[in-house]
Amino acid sequence: MRPGAAVAFHDLAPKLDSFRDAVLDGLSRAQKRVPCRFLYDERGSDLFEAICETPEYYPTRTEIDILKTNAKAIAKLIGPDATLIEYGSGAGQKVKLLLRALQRPRAYAGIEVSREILSRATDDLSLDFPNLQVVAVCADFLTPIALPPVLQRGAGRRVAFFPGSSIGNFTPAEASRFLDQCRVMVGAGGGMLIGVDLKKEETRLDAAYNDAAGVTAAFTLNLLERMNRELGADFTIERFAHHAKYDPAIGRVAIHIRSLANQSAVVAGRRFHFAKGEGIHTEDSWKYAVSDFQMLARDAGYRPVACWTDPAQLFSVHYLAA
Repeated sequence: MRPGAAVAFHDLAPKLDSFRDAVLDGLSRAQKRVPCRFLYDERGSDLFEAICETPEYYPTRTEIDILKTNAKAIAKLIGPDATLIEYGSGAGQKVKLLLRALQRPRAYAGIEVSREILSRATDDLSLDFPNLQVVAVCADFLTPIALPPVLQRGAGRRVAFFPGSSIGNFTPAEASRFLDQCRVMVGAGGGMLIGVDLKKEETRLDAAYNDAAGVTAAFTLNLLERMNRELGADFTIERFAHHAKYDPAIGRVAIHIRSLANQSAVVAGRRFHFAKGEGIHTEDSWKYAVSDFQMLARDAGYRPVACWTDPAQLFSVHYLAA
């Protein structure tokens, strides 16, 4: 069987703004910004995988350790014959670990806005789990999603899986709306398994987003290189720098591309000016105390059932009942 032949593909993706339109709009604002999804072209995705291997970036390996250590307890809470719905399809290590622990998982659905990433991830999963019904749903998961009928049937519960601390890329208000949408989707009796990065000392977080080898800096600055490649821009990359800083007062790491001089650049035929020190906002990463996240979950209609953390209290995995 060819890769992907066993995957049912459902294309529900809306027409998203193009890279060109998003960049021209974002650079025209008083606070220049580019949506974080544009960081993940092929080069950016490779660099992010490299970030996960840096010694300073603890979330990926810590979450995997938590899932491995508590796989049996997690599987017992989810129960047999479950339908697992994963938001964001990546390398697949975490979801495979979870699927192997579950008792007779009935179906898996990957929800991802990138068709290429989604196809690659679900094709790979279908080959590793040939008896599992695998469904690919190409959609923007910040908007309500109508699940294919095949995912709405079954004796077991539906459980949303959102690993990787990606909930931190949303503002708390956006996170609340997302959790509410997931609760409606899994339905009464359903659940959610979600990774949440914890608040911690400023030095630890600043190091995690400013690794000594400069991989995170290369990931952020690749956005300018992408503009040069795809939009005919003329950025001199060395005149800009990655800047990530944790604000403990609000629990957020804010990431920008900082201009190192007064300068200008042409992008898609339009000239933009950058003052020395001015930033292009690319991404946020919000951190939570366990009690704060559980309160957010309760407000979105869940009952927190379990929370697992690592010995150093760096990261948390929560199981929420809808």
